[in-house]
Amino acid sequence: MITTVVLAVVGGVLLAVPHGQDTKVTKKPSKATASAAAPARPSAAPGEPTDGPHATATAPSARASALPPHGEGAAGDPAIQQVLESSWPADLPLDDERQLLTNGRALLRADATGLGRAKWPAVFGDSGQAVAPAFASTHFRIQAAIARRDGGLTKSVVHLVWAGTDRGGTYADGRITELFFTRIIKRGKPTWAPQPRI
Repeated sequence: MITTVVLAVVGGVLLAVPHGQDTKVTKKPSKATASAAAPARPSAAPGEPTDGPHATATAPSARASALPPHGEGAAGDPAIQQVLESSWPADLPLDDERQLLTNGRALLRADATGLGRAKWPAVFGDSGQAVAPAFASTHFRIQAAIARRDGGLTKSVVHLVWAGTDRGGTYADGRITELFFTRIIKRGKPTWAPQPRI
């Protein structure tokens, strides 16, 4: 009898409290939100934190709150760019950063859509065989990108966040890609070459 009365009172209190104000629950960010806020190295599973030189001291909830909701479109891209830039302060000369961003964007577009693969024979091979692209070029968009050092003066990484519609018709934004480059001398000039895929 006492148990019934206690349960009735607790149930009445829970029903009387407005939804969303009864308790403070810490919501764990989704994998897509967490990965867009802090891109992981290829060896890490999507959404898992990265240890080492790319780890940040910013709390995930603070970064996640700065990100636009999925499906925001191009209007949300500047916020994603800002999160990337604040997560990894610039550490490359401006000319190197520009070249890496240009190469990184072109390489990602070639990989995802198939357009421009001939420019990257070291990455895609030069067999001339047509490969069906994984993403439609008309619905492909790079949302944000930064280039940073990767543990030395001759190595760098380009972090890219992008959106696209795959061959199955599924659209997703906040996709994460990291492309690694090595500084080489080509025709007497220093340049950045993509590292071969393993």
